[in-house]
Amino acid sequence: MLSTRLISMVEDHWESIASRLVRRVRQDPHLVHIRQLPESELRDWGMEHAKNFGHWLGAPETELAQKYERLGRLRSQEHVPLHECVHGLHLIKGAILDFVRDQGVGETSVEIYAEEELEHSAGRFFDLAVHHLVKGYEEALRQQGS
Repeated sequence: MLSTRLISMVEDHWESIASRLVRRVRQDPHLVHIRQLPESELRDWGMEHAKNFGHWLGAPETELAQKYERLGRLRSQEHVPLHECVHGLHLIKGAILDFVRDQGVGETSVEIYAEEELEHSAGRFFDLAVHHLVKGYEEALRQQGS
């Protein structure tokens, strides 16, 4: 995997990425509910994704399903709108990928390919995360309606 060095860079600089995420959440007018979460929770959310980025990219879908369905159920019970939950995951993805782009490592064709490989892997991971978050959220709504 060519993007191993980029994954390590993300994991090593998780604090910067988490700070970027907190800033984006606080400034986003569409995140009325998530914006009200404590900064420590937002920072932990960013840390968990960035510091363990390599793990999450290679994690089995069963592990992702368990984690994100649980998160979806929790956010549903907290009455956080689903669109905010999905947008929050997009902000995490954006914070990570923007950090990588800002490092300016894509100068050679091999480095550019590694960045593209990383973006592709991140896209697959976050697509699965969104799918399972929505699934858990909907499950909680059905249980609340019963």
